[in-house]
Amino acid sequence: MGLLVAKFGGSSAADGIQIRKIRSIVESDPNRRYIVVSAPGKRFDGDNKVTDLLYLLASHADHNAPYEQLFQVIKERFLGMESDLGVAVGIANEFIIIEKALKTGAASADYLASRGEYLSAKLIAAFLGFDFVDTAGLVLFSGKGKFLYEDTNAALAKELAKHERAVLPGFYGSVPDGSVKTFSRGGSDITGALAARAAGAAVYENWTDVSGFLMADPRIIPEAKAISHISYKELRELSYMGASVLHENAIYPARLAGIPINIRNTNAPEDSGTFISADDTPAEGSVITGIAGNRDFTVIGIYKNMMSNEIGFIKRILSILEDYSVPIEHIPSGIDTVSLVIANKFLEGKLGDLIEDFEKKLGADSIELFEDMSLIATVGCRMASHRGVAAKLFGALCKAGVNIRMIDQGSSEMNIIVGVETKDFEVAIRAIYDTFIGGQSGE
Repeated sequence: MGLLVAKFGGSSAADGIQIRKIRSIVESDPNRRYIVVSAPGKRFDGDNKVTDLLYLLASHADHNAPYEQLFQVIKERFLGMESDLGVAVGIANEFIIIEKALKTGAASADYLASRGEYLSAKLIAAFLGFDFVDTAGLVLFSGKGKFLYEDTNAALAKELAKHERAVLPGFYGSVPDGSVKTFSRGGSDITGALAARAAGAAVYENWTDVSGFLMADPRIIPEAKAISHISYKELRELSYMGASVLHENAIYPARLAGIPINIRNTNAPEDSGTFISADDTPAEGSVITGIAGNRDFTVIGIYKNMMSNEIGFIKRILSILEDYSVPIEHIPSGIDTVSLVIANKFLEGKLGDLIEDFEKKLGADSIELFEDMSLIATVGCRMASHRGVAAKLFGALCKAGVNIRMIDQGSSEMNIIVGVETKDFEVAIRAIYDTFIGGQSGE
């Protein structure tokens, strides 16, 4: 298959039991030469992720609150892993360094949060017998915190060429003065993709606790079928609408280099998982690839007679929204109407003033609010080549008693988004799934 870069998430690095699974997976294929790891995740229900504890530690230190007990909990977890794995990487000495940084005020929140990945990588590198390669100084940000793609690619490629096999911590890099800078949560996925690009990998494997993507949320559709292959475009659509297995930004470096991504399950390595690639040639099977949705939207419907003849009307709407720092999810429109679909989290404490400004500055004939709305995206490359997909979808929702309040279809004809009342959210997803996937009757 060629060189493989494998990233293992927090659930895969949670404790010695899981790390032994990592070693078994890595040793099963000598092509797995570069490994990227997250900080230890939860070991059981009710447990804490190490990164959460580290952010809490940073908060305590920042507010001059006692942190000694929390610090000891984190320290003992890593000491326990070092002992369990039978390796000696100097965990006690590492915590002396961290404690000194805390006491002198030199420990930023980014630095503390990054120590989870740093120590995890040190332990796993020793356990595998691989080199440890720190990503500080290799994953590069500007002084203003802007991520530097090409500089990072060059630095990583140069360093990895020096190592036959290596383990790298995910999630963080550094700014020019050497200070640690982290990605957003879940950023180890990005580091893995960056390493894959820099190493010229044939495949970027992303190992987690699920066997790839499912065609719908298993909390709504327990029997949801697995997706064996999905294109970058389809993944982007589904991830944007709430299907979260892989960090969205992790797609870009791999896509840029044309490297397929394989989502795998550390706890079921025999499963082939989901392959993500640039190939958007419709595969045989169901017309749709997947269904995803999000709750908690508000739709603001604006009606003005002869709107279509009024130059700059939409620009004025966008200007008002910009004043309130409110982004739009979708803007379906008609000849004299426009609907603004906005996530509720951006409207908290602003909705009344926003409507008042619309009334004053737009001269609209009427403004209607539709609250408690949800959006559902039905995605699939094959949709464009099949007649009657929209009719079938709308018929399924009608039969299920779901009232459609909004319809939007992308120009690629790869997705159809409907807006429904939140009370109908799960019923709508079930209706779409049963119609297109239930018996593979999508043809």
